[in-house]
Amino acid sequence: MAATPLSFFLLSLLLSLSLNAQAQTPTAPAPTPSGPVNFTAVLVKGGQFATLIDLLNKTQTLNQIENQLNSSSEGMTIFAPTDNAFNNLKAGALNGLSQQEQVQLLQYHTLPKFYTMNNLLLVSNPVPTQASGQDGVWGLNFTGQSNQVNVSTGLVEVQINNALRQDSPLAVYPVDKVLLPEALFGVKSPAASPPAPSSKSNSTVAAAEPSTGKNSAGGRNVALGLVVGLGLVCMGLLS
Repeated sequence: MAATPLSFFLLSLLLSLSLNAQAQTPTAPAPTPSGPVNFTAVLVKGGQFATLIDLLNKTQTLNQIENQLNSSSEGMTIFAPTDNAFNNLKAGALNGLSQQEQVQLLQYHTLPKFYTMNNLLLVSNPVPTQASGQDGVWGLNFTGQSNQVNVSTGLVEVQINNALRQDSPLAVYPVDKVLLPEALFGVKSPAASPPAPSSKSNSTVAAAEPSTGKNSAGGRNVALGLVVGLGLVCMGLLS
């Protein structure tokens, strides 16, 4: 059957509409590169970390963390004590630390690698933190199962229940206790007391001292006896 002019018209119209629909279909925007990670913004959004933010700024640790975070390929994991965690410390515990010790305390809450909660269940303990002292790098121990993760310092143990952020390169986990390292808050061994003098030393000192008392009196008695004896002899000669 021969095509009619109407058929050609309808076919042309359909083809034109199809081409226009394809031309008007919006293309998906190209993904924009993500900017630097803002650790402070994560804490501010959490809403209960004013004391931690103040301490990070006071010790100038915040700039160090954010600079390292945005330059390291390993990422970071940070445990963020809440305001209540700091309030529950013994009176003067935080102010009793020097600024260097406060920096060490903050570094003790930081792992120089990105860990999800599932990763923390598979680590080999102790996991090194960014804190160190004369005895080397200070570590944390992790235990748990399923979605429950516990972190222990040897003095404090606390459960990690959720994450403020868990996207590479930064994981931030709120904790309701300050992680106290034994190097700063452990019991200090008492200073050794000087040894007591031995009885042998006393005997030696006593033996070295010059004799007095009975020995001196005995010497006088002997001399007196000699004088009396000589007197008797002389009287016998004169008689």
